[in-house]
Amino acid sequence: MARLHEYQGKAILAANGFKIPRGRAASTADEAVATAKELGGEVVVKIQAWTTGRAGIGGVGFAKKPHDVRAHAERMLSMKVGQFPVEAVLVEEKIDIDREFFLSFAIDDAARAPVIIFAGGGGTGIEERAASTRRIPCDVDRGASDSAIDEAVNSCGLSPAKAKQLAESIRKLFGAARSVEARSLEINPLVLTKNGEFVAADCRITIDDYAVARHPELGIEIAREFDHPPTPLERIAYAVEQNDHRGTFYFAQLATAAPKNSKGLVGFHGAGGGGSMMSMDAIVNAGFTIANFTDTSGNPSASKVYRAARIILAQPDLVGYFGSGSGVASQEQYWSAYGLAKAFWELDLDIPAVIRLGGNTEDRAVDILHRMSKLLRAPVEGYRKTDTPAFIAARFAELVATAKGAKWKPRLPRVPKFVEDPSATMLQVKNGRVWINTAQWPQIRAAVETHSGGLIVDRQGAPAAALASEEFANKDSELLACDVECRLAGIEGFYLELDIPRLGELIGGTR
Repeated sequence: MARLHEYQGKAILAANGFKIPRGRAASTADEAVATAKELGGEVVVKIQAWTTGRAGIGGVGFAKKPHDVRAHAERMLSMKVGQFPVEAVLVEEKIDIDREFFLSFAIDDAARAPVIIFAGGGGTGIEERAASTRRIPCDVDRGASDSAIDEAVNSCGLSPAKAKQLAESIRKLFGAARSVEARSLEINPLVLTKNGEFVAADCRITIDDYAVARHPELGIEIAREFDHPPTPLERIAYAVEQNDHRGTFYFAQLATAAPKNSKGLVGFHGAGGGGSMMSMDAIVNAGFTIANFTDTSGNPSASKVYRAARIILAQPDLVGYFGSGSGVASQEQYWSAYGLAKAFWELDLDIPAVIRLGGNTEDRAVDILHRMSKLLRAPVEGYRKTDTPAFIAARFAELVATAKGAKWKPRLPRVPKFVEDPSATMLQVKNGRVWINTAQWPQIRAAVETHSGGLIVDRQGAPAAALASEEFANKDSELLACDVECRLAGIEGFYLELDIPRLGELIGGTR
């Protein structure tokens, strides 16, 4: 489920009739100070991070003077939650609280219906006070019944006027959640101020992934559940997935540094959920820290696997590349092997890689990796479904130990010099281009025609596409295989260039 920050959630609440504290999000200390001055009086500064217990990690601070606001903001904006940086703080007026309540909307999967959870006390520790909460069932269209709301509110000992306000807040909660198709919406606490107003002092919202496309106003970049805002690499990977629906590509960063007792960061590349989980357990049990979770399954194109490998290897300080997923994947594994082989050669891989490609055509896949390994500075070993994740993880550990602490430095791909020659032949493919050294065409023609499966032929002494441009453009995987086979045969005059928007700039250069 896609998440929203507190300040985003409060904007939704305000649009649905809730009173919220005056305030604004800030991404710099200067912005935080400016907001505090506008508000006047004492303010609270809170990190905007997808975590609970912010006060316990120093993520909440109170300030009466601008220099105190600056100190809080500078400290908080230098914090990390998990291994990911805090990008914003919320600066808002301090509220004089008389009483706290807990109010939450959720989808009850068992009942297949919405439910509102209410308690006459909120704040930290609500999870331990579950026995004091009330579950108010909701109709999917109309929300909770008046009688159920009144019964919950009447247990709080409020005056009639305040009880009416609280009941209205419960009704508004359902409307707010429904307006954005929220999977959950929690206000903890909903506070009764000393001047008799109900104010949403905190807010956490998750949006149903399938609803994100219907709500562009929310500005959700990636319709997936993360424990941190999307990183630049996650944004790049998501764009790749959206531009190529042949198979699945999922990428999430998990760590940016390995703890002292770890053998190092590992780039992880799985295929299939269950098998990937087993493989992740195996590499963790071998003493390593996983830098990312990646899955390319569902019969992905070779081009998609290539791009996934390039994105994994855009992470610095990896000690190795570990690929292992389901041992019974119903997909042609040689396509994945070609994608990996191309990425490894282009990036001049100098850290060990262990790849388990169990399933259809696994023998051909292992052979491709074995042949490519001979052209690389570090070993690349391929394994089959009969090789268990624990076995290949142990082998991976041996190779990393032999490398004696070598760590990966992200780099731009190697590109043949002839690509820059104005006389080179260029043919468009899906999100990329085929380049052929026209001057060498007589010498490489036979090999290119063979390895491309007849997709590229000779016409009047020059290379040309054998198919109409639209049909040819969708043969990028076959042309990637031709690229690898030509490379393995020592042929330098054929190159497939595949775009990965913004990746070059992120690493530190462009072609």
